[in-house]
Amino acid sequence: MKIGVPAETKSDEHRIALTPSGARELTARGHRVLVEAGAGEGSALTDQDFANQGAEIVPDAEAVFSVAELVVKVKEPQPPEVELLHEGQLLFTYLHLAAVPELTKSLVRSGATCLAYETVEDDAGRLPLLAPMSEIAGKLATQAGAHAAEKPCRGRGILLGGAPGVLPGRVLVIGGGVVGFNAAVIALGMQARVTICDRNVDRLRELESIFNGRVDTLYASTLSIEEQLAEADVVVGAVLIHGARAPRVVREDQLSSMKLGAVLVDVSIDQGGCFETSRPTTHSAPTYVTEGVVHYCVANMPGALPVTSTWALTNATLPFVVELADHGLKEAVSRNRMLERGVNIAAEMVTVDDVAKAAGMSPVAPAEAVEAVG
Repeated sequence: MKIGVPAETKSDEHRIALTPSGARELTARGHRVLVEAGAGEGSALTDQDFANQGAEIVPDAEAVFSVAELVVKVKEPQPPEVELLHEGQLLFTYLHLAAVPELTKSLVRSGATCLAYETVEDDAGRLPLLAPMSEIAGKLATQAGAHAAEKPCRGRGILLGGAPGVLPGRVLVIGGGVVGFNAAVIALGMQARVTICDRNVDRLRELESIFNGRVDTLYASTLSIEEQLAEADVVVGAVLIHGARAPRVVREDQLSSMKLGAVLVDVSIDQGGCFETSRPTTHSAPTYVTEGVVHYCVANMPGALPVTSTWALTNATLPFVVELADHGLKEAVSRNRMLERGVNIAAEMVTVDDVAKAAGMSPVAPAEAVEAVG
């Protein structure tokens, strides 16, 4: 199979969807790998690094998309890339379509089959291709929140760890999954006082055990979150509903109860955001202030750490890319239920309920859509 790896074009995105070691795995199995010139530079990978492992370096995205049977990316395709997709092509990347119905409609019209990293799910409900980026985003969330809390960044001017005779800052983490857990780990490392809110009591029990009582856990009722907002210096929004738009857990009218210069970090922004006042930002201009509260809402947080993120992501995605390349779409999804769950669009049909609903379409079963692919 011909596998294409274009350079990422989303603002401030420096990751690449394949490493030279991944290219080696694929070319050794008889596949052809086409990498856009310069695509790896942001991750400290040169064209020669890829060429040494059997990849072909092509001049631009058009040269990738025109030849590739399988296009592997990191972020959702931008409008010029959607125009390059064509019928019968496979696209494998993060999509997060529930929050962007217009992109869903454009991908449907392209005729391509689109698989999303974030909906590849095992039988236990785990998301193996989302997990590595969630781990990094969670750790970065606290780091970014601590920086945004500095006075030159329009924050309150606090050190999360406090100082002798000075109380530490308070970090509120809303959501106790992979992102929330990692945000709490870093916040504890900074010696902040940490509270994790979640609606899964069993998960709260696990977190109590893991952290050995070093964090406070709280059931995430509307009232309990509201009460915690008034005390928090940094709030990390880490809520996720698989394949769906993120729920709003902080309303605009609740900001008035927060401290001036407090920080909201919305890790759910690529799924529409979990704060009512959230809007996507970039690494070049990561924050804005609403009602005296600093908002950090970068939609591709791990893109700021491309050397770490590229390797962590491709370690997870490569086995699935190999399976698609070795067996083709239909056989790969029949052999691997996890990959089948990753199918979002096939044969101009949408297979994820919340994505279809957001786009005003009726969902179909993934197996049915894949079977209809020509």
